Amino acid sequence: MDGSGPFSCPICLEPLREPVTLPCGHNFCLSCLEALWPHRGPGGPAGSGAGARCPLCQEPFPDGLQLRKNHTLCELLQLRQPGPGQPGPGQPAAPEPSAPCAPEPWPEGAEPVRCDACPEGAALPAARSCLSCLASFCAAHLRPHERSPGLRGHRLVPPLRRLEESLCARHLRPLERYCRAERVCVCEVCAAQEHQGHELLSLEQERALQEAESPQVLSAAEDRLDELGASIAQSRRTVALIKSAALTEREKVSQMFTEAIGTLQGFQSEVMGFIAEGEAAMLSRAQGELRQQEEQRARLSSARQNLSQGPEIDSISFLQELLALKLALEEGDGPGPGPPKELSFTKSSQAVKAVRDLLTLACTNQWEFLQGMSRNTDNSQKLGLEAEAESQDPDSTNGLECEESRDYFLKFAFIVDLDSDTADKFLQLFGTKGVKRVLCPISYPESPMRFTHCEQVLGEGIMDRGTYYWEVEIIEGWVSVGVMAEDFSPREPYDRGRLGRNGYSCCLQWNGRNFSVWFYGLEANLPHPFCPTLGVCLEYADRALAFYAVRDGKVSLLQKLRASKPRRGGSPSPTSNPFQSRLDSCFPNLFTHRLKPAFFLESVDAHLQIGPLKKSCISVLKRR
Repeated sequence: MDGSGPFSCPICLEPLREPVTLPCGHNFCLSCLEALWPHRGPGGPAGSGAGARCPLCQEPFPDGLQLRKNHTLCELLQLRQPGPGQPGPGQPAAPEPSAPCAPEPWPEGAEPVRCDACPEGAALPAARSCLSCLASFCAAHLRPHERSPGLRGHRLVPPLRRLEESLCARHLRPLERYCRAERVCVCEVCAAQEHQGHELLSLEQERALQEAESPQVLSAAEDRLDELGASIAQSRRTVALIKSAALTEREKVSQMFTEAIGTLQGFQSEVMGFIAEGEAAMLSRAQGELRQQEEQRARLSSARQNLSQGPEIDSISFLQELLALKLALEEGDGPGPGPPKELSFTKSSQAVKAVRDLLTLACTNQWEFLQGMSRNTDNSQKLGLEAEAESQDPDSTNGLECEESRDYFLKFAFIVDLDSDTADKFLQLFGTKGVKRVLCPISYPESPMRFTHCEQVLGEGIMDRGTYYWEVEIIEGWVSVGVMAEDFSPREPYDRGRLGRNGYSCCLQWNGRNFSVWFYGLEANLPHPFCPTLGVCLEYADRALAFYAVRDGKVSLLQKLRASKPRRGGSPSPTSNPFQSRLDSCFPNLFTHRLKPAFFLESVDAHLQIGPLKKSCISVLKRR
């Protein structure tokens, strides 16, 4: 029987049994209220049910209220027609319903699932969860599922905390199967439709299989946790190091700015004092001349006025006043000194302006340096060190300074094979195209051309005329790629024998952070990002060496090295860049030697491969 009738209990939805009327007027079964408030029954101690409320309207009960049977309502119920589950006149009384399910025992310290039908704040532990109602019920609120025929078909399971996750979001049916193909729990409808033909197991079967694998998974998780713990510790040390280094650098910079500001303030005080001293000296001289001129004017005016009296004065006074007037005229004879041609202190603004301009330029250049930029308006001062654009001769290679198709460079392809007689003992060759640095020395045969102090190797073939192009793949580590003179001694010590650290070689280096070019021991950093494929173009006739990044069939210039174009007088263009100055003075001498491709593997994990070129290019080289 549903709970819509006036003689039904709102808790169990069944006809009232031993009805109890609360002060708010609502009626409930005595047994339902006793199950809802187990510590408050007939004759229970006053105050033991403090804070209790009506399950229907939530009106609070007085602390001393006793639950008593409503005899009038009982008589009315006896007069009603017997309904389903109730005995008629002369029929034996129906047996009492079975006791409600007891709540599931919970592990010690675990919070039990609460009944969703109990009043908020006073919910009892749930005895079961209904997958059809998507709710959990205590023993009292579970009685409708035990008595009502319409609710007996609902699936009751032990209390679940997340009921929504136990149902199929699409069909709102319980998740009862596990699809091993897609590793997901599914309902019966999904299993029959979308997952038809997949390997499907019951949840219990899949759990048994997964529990068998859980020790290995847990062991792998423990190992991964240990690895992450070590990695986290290392990362924390790195973070602490970065913070410490940043703090130290910040303190140094602040101190230097303070000193720079102090220097500027001192210079400001000196300039202001210089202006004040110059002003005082010149002003004193000018004011003295002004007072002298005013006194002369006063004497001359007085003498003229005295002489103008004429006949009124005697002859002696006349002669004396005339003499005084003549003397006053002689004293002021000639023009005055006039304004000074130049005020010494007015040069102060020019000096301060020069300091300001130098400071602004220095700040701009250093800021660009910090950002990895090397931008200057003068081409000769660029770290790029590119020469001025030359005429567009179709037969020349000046067009190589712009982005070009890779096919253009293949016209100058030079097939490079590594020379095993030059390889250092810590370099392992893979055929004639690959080389890797190793930790254990390799027993190479004795050779007078073998490097003994530097992990370097040369390519076979001589370059002494024309234009040459080859490519290199950086696989790992710090690698330098360039050219070296054939007659350079491989026995040179490490500091002078490395590629680019002498006047017999030049190279492009990748150091794990950025590209840079080296020549004669000087380095120029480049702002370009990493590119694993590098192209090298040697223009022997033009005495130029260019490095390119190769991507998607295109090449873009990283750096082109050559001496600056001479001016009309025959001398190179002046420059303040040490690297370009070294190129201007020494780079042309490199081309007086016969050159070979050279490779330096600096880090212990360095590995490179000579890049493949088109087979059609080989025929071009046979004439060389």
